[in-house]
Amino acid sequence: IQKLEELTNLQATCSSAISKQRKCLKDLRCAKTCDEKELKLISDIKTQIREKENVFFDMEAYLPKKNGLYLNLVLGNVNVTLLSNQAKFAYKDEYEKFKLYMTIILMFGAITCLFFLNCRVTDEIFNFLLVWYYCTLTIRESILMCNGSRIKGWWVSHHYVSTFLSGVMLTWPEGLMYQMFRSQFLAFSIYQSFVQFLQYYYQSGCLYRLRALGERNQLDLTVEGFQSWMWRGLTFLLPFLFFGHFWQLYNSVTLFRLAGHEDCKEWQVFMLALTFLVLFLGNFLTTLKVVHQKFQKNHEKVQKSD
Repeated sequence: IQKLEELTNLQATCSSAISKQRKCLKDLRCAKTCDEKELKLISDIKTQIREKENVFFDMEAYLPKKNGLYLNLVLGNVNVTLLSNQAKFAYKDEYEKFKLYMTIILMFGAITCLFFLNCRVTDEIFNFLLVWYYCTLTIRESILMCNGSRIKGWWVSHHYVSTFLSGVMLTWPEGLMYQMFRSQFLAFSIYQSFVQFLQYYYQSGCLYRLRALGERNQLDLTVEGFQSWMWRGLTFLLPFLFFGHFWQLYNSVTLFRLAGHEDCKEWQVFMLALTFLVLFLGNFLTTLKVVHQKFQKNHEKVQKSD
């Protein structure tokens, strides 16, 4: 018990020290100078700051963290930090397998609903499965981020928006508007599962190679989008991704038209149209940004080599 108390105190001390160092780095980054002769020195300091931040990030992955608002609401004040590499990798691999298995189940579920069972009950089961799947992903991703996984930006928000969209679909009552959009939504779900299946195998191969070369963190994950580290050997995935993005835009346009239909009384139609539009803008703009940044980096490398 005494050793455990000492360890807890040491962890708290380490966390406090890292927070102070981060504040110092932030102060250094905010410092400015007008002397052109010191530009090279400033550049070197910025490089060192980035290296220190990466070191602190890796150190914090082994220290207990506060869960954050979302995990506190879902799990309460429970410590979800995994203190061994073996436990972290096992949880990450289980997360990846969960995504793969659920993608296959959702694909077959959408195919069954579209081609074999035109029944409201089976549609509700499929939509409920989507809500449960995306809710589970948000919880698991939050736990992974607490343990050092570098999930950032839109790809974190994407699953929250998808959860909301699936929840609205679940509450959409049977009627003319629902039947007019049903086939299009199920066909989109099949295509989305197919693209996610392709992404999983392509990204997992990229990550395996980059981890072996020491270029990526061991806790990096496959995501439902395009990342800069996927660039190598990418010849087929981007067209599938962009087609899926524009299908989301097509869904949004279709739903906006249905919302203006004289027989439309459901609030879900307009809300779904907005949500699909948000998903399209987030996915499309984020993918374009990553591609643009990669082209810029490649151009800079070519200029330096010349």
